[in-house]
Amino acid sequence: MTDEELKKLEKEVKKTKRLAGEAAMELHDLIEDRLPDAYGELLAVAQNTYEACKAWDEANRKFLAASAETA
Repeated sequence: MTDEELKKLEKEVKKTKRLAGEAAMELHDLIEDRLPDAYGELLAVAQNTYEACKAWDEANRKFLAASAETA
């Protein structure tokens, strides 16, 4: 794997981590500030957070595997 490809994977990890963090903050805000009134939003926000974290995990695993491969 080239350095350029590795940097692209690293950039994807950073992007997905940021998105996962934003989703987690949205979930936190919902829980802290708007429940129980906004309980109808809970499943969608939780699902979005789960998917964002899963996307980060997959990107991170690809990056780690590629890093180990080039070492």
